[in-house]
Amino acid sequence: VQLVESGGGLVQAGGSLSLSCAASGFTFDDYAIGWFRQAPGKEREGVSCIRNSDGSTYYTDPVKGRFTISSDNAKNTVYLQMNSLKPEDTAVYYCAASSRRLLSLWRLHYDYWGQGTQVTVSS
Repeated sequence: VQLVESGGGLVQAGGSLSLSCAASGFTFDDYAIGWFRQAPGKEREGVSCIRNSDGSTYYTDPVKGRFTISSDNAKNTVYLQMNSLKPEDTAVYYCAASSRRLLSLWRLHYDYWGQGTQVTVSS
């Protein structure tokens, strides 16, 4: 099983970035994929998730209206489009896969994790 994030980088406040999570080694349609982030000195927190079987999505309040999660099941890839970025969005972003198909951002529900990609938003 492998999850590989890409697309991170440095952007000014108000800018946009698009993250990708390429998955392999499991039946993509049977899983939910979540995006999490961890800022220095803080706990890892959930951002958004998508259930690949029906495309249902969930967002946490800090990113609602600014981030959009989507999935290309043919490419086994999930995307996180991040707009109107703020300095407080600075973190390492991780994608994770859950076999429970729940729209949950509880970390214990996730079976596999990627290595993360750094997102830095300058003020």
